[in-house]
Formats: sequence, C-alpha cells, structure tokens
Amino acid sequence: MTTAQTSDGAAQPARTAQTPPDVAAALRPHDRPPLWDRRFTLYFAARAVSLLGDAMMPVAAALAVGALYGVSGVGLVLGVWTGTFVLLVLFGGVFADRFGARRMMVGADLARVLTQGVLAAAFFAGPPPLWLLVTMAALAGAAVAMFLPGANGMVPLVAREAQRANATLKVADALAHLLGPALAGLLIALVGAGTVYAIDAGTFLLSALCLALIRLDPVGRTSRGADTGAHGGGSLRRDLRQGWLEFRARTWMWSVILIWVVFGVLVFGPLVPLSSALIGDRLGADAYGLAVSLLGAGTVLGGLLALRLRPARPLAAGAVAMILYTVLPLCVALGTDLPLLLSGHVLGGGALAFWSVMWATSVQTHTPPAVLNRVSAYELAGSVSGIALGQILAGPATALASPERLLLVSAGACVVGCAALLGTPAIRTLRRAAASGGAGEGQAAPGSASPRQGTGPDGTAA
Repeated sequence: MTTAQTSDGAAQPARTAQTPPDVAAALRPHDRPPLWDRRFTLYFAARAVSLLGDAMMPVAAALAVGALYGVSGVGLVLGVWTGTFVLLVLFGGVFADRFGARRMMVGADLARVLTQGVLAAAFFAGPPPLWLLVTMAALAGAAVAMFLPGANGMVPLVAREAQRANATLKVADALAHLLGPALAGLLIALVGAGTVYAIDAGTFLLSALCLALIRLDPVGRTSRGADTGAHGGGSLRRDLRQGWLEFRARTWMWSVILIWVVFGVLVFGPLVPLSSALIGDRLGADAYGLAVSLLGAGTVLGGLLALRLRPARPLAAGAVAMILYTVLPLCVALGTDLPLLLSGHVLGGGALAFWSVMWATSVQTHTPPAVLNRVSAYELAGSVSGIALGQILAGPATALASPERLLLVSAGACVVGCAALLGTPAIRTLRRAAASGGAGEGQAAPGSASPRQGTGPDGTAA
C-alpha cells in the first residue's frame, strides 16, 4: 500500500486511480460486498451478547448492591470499575497490538465469566461482603480495559465495509441498552441477583466462543495482528509512546477527543443524574424510563440511517447531526411536556448514533493497522475520563446552580462543541477513505480503532 502525507503530518493511504473518492462515494448498495459472511456473523453475535451483558450490569449493581449497602456502596462498586478501566485501558491497547486483538478479547471475556460467576455464586449463597463486590468490580474493569481497545480494531478484519458494519453494531448496541436494563430489573424482582449475574456470565462465555470460532486468512492475521500480534516485542514504554505519537500526529483525532472531553464534563457526564432527578420529580419514574427507552429507539434509527448514507466528509456530517443532540438537555431543562420530551430523546439518540458510526469508521480507516488498538486506547481513556469527571461534579454543581440551569449550560456547550468540530479544518475536511477490497485478505484498507458502550466519540460504553 502506498501512503501520502496529510495536512496534519499523518501518513494516509493514497487513493488509487481505479477508485477515486467520488466513485467510491457513489457505490450503490447492490455494488457493495456482502456484510453477513461467517466472520462478521460470528463477530456480531459475540458483540451482541456481550453488549446485552454490559447493559444489564448497571441496573443489577444499582438494585442488588444498593439493597445491601446503599448509594455509597453502589458508587464505590461502579467507581472502582470505571477507575480500573481508565487506569489500564492504555495497556490494553498495547497488549492487543502485541498479542492480537482477538486473543485479548477472548481472554477478557473468560475473565468476566469468572468475575460474574463468582458474584452469582456469592449472591446464591447469601449477601456477599462489600470487599468481594469491590474486588470483582476491579477485575471486571480490568477485563473491559483489555477487551475494548481491540473490539474496534477487529471490525476491519471481519467486515468488508467498515461503515455498514459499525452501523449494524450500533443498532445492536442500542437494542441491548433497550432490553438489558428492563430484563435485569425484571429478573432481580422475580428470581434474584444471583440469576442475573449467572446470565451475565453466560453472555461472556458465548461471546468468547464466537470470537474463538472466527477464522481469518493468514495474510490478514500477519498484516493486521488479529491473532499473532502486530509486532514481536519491545518495551511497554516504547509501545505506549508509539501509540501516543500516532494519536498526536492526527490533528483531526486529538482535536475531536479534546472537544469530547469537554462534552463529557459538561454534557454527557451530568445529563443522567440531572435529567433523571428533574424528569422523575416532575413526571414520575415511569416517564424517565420511557424517555431512556426512546433515547435507545433514536439510537436504532440513527444507526439505520448510517447504514444508508455515505457522506464524503463523515466527521463534518456527524458534527451537523450532533447539533440535534442539543434538543435533549434543552427539553429537560425547559420542562417540556411528555411528547416533546420524548421527541427530544429520539432526536438526541439518533444524532449521537450517526456521529458514532462516522467517528468509528473514520478512525478505523485512517489509522495504520499495526497501531490501531493503541490509538483506540488513548481515545477511550480521554473520552471516558471526561464523562467520569462530569458525573463526579454533577452533584456538587447543584449547590451552585439549579439542575435546570446546569442543563441549559449543557445545551449551550453542545452547540459550542459542534461549532468547534465544524470550525476545525482537520475535522471538517477529513474525507471518507476509499472502501477496501475485503476483510482479512491482506488488502491494506486504510485503517485504525476507536466506545459504554459510556459515551465516547464512537458512542461506546467503557
């Protein structure tokens, strides 16, 4: 593969005369390669069941741990989980590039089978001690830190067209977050927390099995490091530094992350605690649950839209879509009636999903495969830390201003952030990379990696 230097100094794949960007952008659906081959089907199944397990856990922790140890216990367990993830995710990116993304993902899934299985047994035996809950949360957070950097890097290996694959995975993510919390709450009420944790362990076991069954072509494994790793060794410090240099070399990438840190602190982080309190007090807990469900429905619609649209400048299109996200905190802050409130959540979910697909595809197709997972780790660490800080500061901030005013600040920050995205030339002018010839076939798709499914720039949760 030949490369060319971009305006930000990063080496990018040169477009060939046979596939100019305008021709690639004009590809009709029936001209595109099939998506649902064996590799992508197995990967989709692995991610879908894993996402369902992830979506069940916050509700399980809030209800099961909260019933035993109160709000402080829930905060400690979730805080340890998030903190461990943020501390270790950079190493997860290094290990995924060194030992192979798929191997790290399978190992991480098996580790979560252990942690969730231990918790299931503990809840079946009686109330588990807090130290055990915290210890398992730390181990689970470490496992996710090893899993997520490689999850995005696997997409170009198993899918022949990254954008369609990312959009399909985003729809699965949205459906998981629609069904998972409700399923967890229902199961805890009917059969107890032990069963929920046991089912969660089963989802990770099934995910590990599907990932283990994926077979990549030998050339694809060597060139992209999915099974054998991208390089043979070296110090962790050197690998971390190389990942940082690749991340820093792409102005469009670190600019988005800087903006997304601000989004995390001022928009995404405080949104859940503030909106849940305001909507719950004004319209009842059922109304907030319905609003969250409609947010998920909007995410499904945004993912489906991203399956159809192929903008020449994906990040610019995503930034325009994100302007609609402003409606979400605004309608909560203004105390709108229920139909308008729900409409705002649909728009917000759709806008975020569309941006997420554009971002994930851009990262995957504009970063060298050998450093894809390490670059993803830096992106995850930056975006998740901003959200965590916003969550921590949301409570103390209510002593300075009302929740309504804080959400108005969130809406204003969203508008300013979108203007910053569109006002940064490296972001606004980044073009969609030409489609590669196939996954794992040794054809050098211009490639890299990117979200709790939290809300990182790719919409994933940490």
